[in-house]
Order: sequence, then C-alpha cells, then structure tokens
Amino acid sequence: MTSIPLIGEAVAVAAEPRLAGAKIGVVTFPGTLDDRDAARAVRLAGATAVPLWHGDSELGDVDAVIIPGGFSYGDYLRAGAISRFAPLMSKIIDAANSEAKLPVLGICNGFQILTESHLLPGSMIKNDHLKFICRDQTLRVENANTAWTVDYTDGQEIIVPLKNQDGQYIADEKTLDALEAEGRVVFRYVGFNPNGSRRDIAGISNAAGNVVGLMPHPEHAVEAGFGPEAGLSGSAGEPRDTDGLGFFTSVLTKIVGGDK
Repeated sequence: MTSIPLIGEAVAVAAEPRLAGAKIGVVTFPGTLDDRDAARAVRLAGATAVPLWHGDSELGDVDAVIIPGGFSYGDYLRAGAISRFAPLMSKIIDAANSEAKLPVLGICNGFQILTESHLLPGSMIKNDHLKFICRDQTLRVENANTAWTVDYTDGQEIIVPLKNQDGQYIADEKTLDALEAEGRVVFRYVGFNPNGSRRDIAGISNAAGNVVGLMPHPEHAVEAGFGPEAGLSGSAGEPRDTDGLGFFTSVLTKIVGGDK
C-alpha cells in the first residue's frame, strides 16, 4: 500500500546528485501568499530554496528566481504595478536581460509583475466575468523548450490549480501575432477559458525563453495526494496531482546544462 505523506512533510523526489547545489530564489512582497508553496516545490524538485525580500539590493548567487502569486500591495493601482518598482526587481530585470539570461518564473501575481516590468509583453486585467475564480485547470504545453518547460513535451496536457481575479491576458493583435509566430505562447487553456484571456493564452515567454509567466499555479500540484484529481483530461483515474512539478525540475535541468 502506498503511503501518502502528511501535510507539512516535504518529501523530495529522487533528485540527481548534480542538482543538489542549485539555488532557486523565491521573492516575497507585502501581500505575497504563495512564497512558501513555491519554496516547497523547489525543495520537492531537489534544489535549495533561497528566500528573497522585495527590498533586497542584491540577488546573491541564486541560479534562478520565482516570483510567486498573491496580492502584492493589495493589487492597488494595478496588480503588480507597485511591485515592479521594488529594489530587487531592478536586479531581476538586469539579470534576466543579461548575457547569462537568469531563468525567471512569474506565477499569477508574479506574471502580472513581469508584464508591469516589461520583461513580458501585454497586460493583465480583470476576468471577463468580473469574479474571482478558483478551479483545477487543464493546460496544453505549447512550447517545451523554455527554461521552465523542458521536462514536458509539446502538446502535453497538464492539470494545475488556478485562482485569480485579474487573470485576463490582453495584448494588441500585432503582439499576439508575434507571440504565436515566435513560439512564445507557452501554455494555453484547454476546454474552458476561465478569464477571457486572448487566444486562450495561459502563459508566455520572452524571446530567449528564460522568462516565463503564467496565471495558473503549478506549485500547488507537486505532491502526491495534495493536487488536482484525475478526470479533467486524460484517462480516468490517472494521477494528476504532480503535474506542476515539471516546472521546477525543468529549470534544474537547464541549470545543469541538460538542454533538450
């Protein structure tokens, strides 16, 4: 009989020894909610989670950065608009755009911050139904060659939780066409568009593929027994509760030079 770990008991997957030294920074802003969840996902993938405070002046020696979800600064003005000016964000922007191309993942509010900081194009506005939504969401992987998706395959469908109020991704047609043509649409909603995002876009990347943002929450689908149930996609009974773990193992694969 397979035992299910207790809540709060972080049990890492069988990570390769070469991944043990990887350090992934997790940024906390006032109002961040999912920083501990993101840090837990990093540990489950086999790396070290490094807490970063929005007011820090240096990134340190982290190998990648996650900007997690929540309601930074209460989503005043626009979601992510104040966080964009945090001291640490200037360091993240510089590192992401540098020759080293630091991998950066923005989840939900983190995605909003990435658009506000112009690391990713477009913008996020209120859901078209004007309500907060929380559900398990099927996504299709459209680009499995970014720093955060190499452990998936093109066309693969995964299920991860989604929870947002300002989750509608918008951009002008020229930008949308460029994202499609350049393969920078990384995830697309399948079966149901939960917020009215243009062209069912759930996540995108920058041109280099080191910066990825998405609205759903892969960090909530990383541990057996505590993630989405089967049935939204795939065969009945197929375990789907760790579908999000690939984000965190993918960046480790990139860090150690294991490009596909």
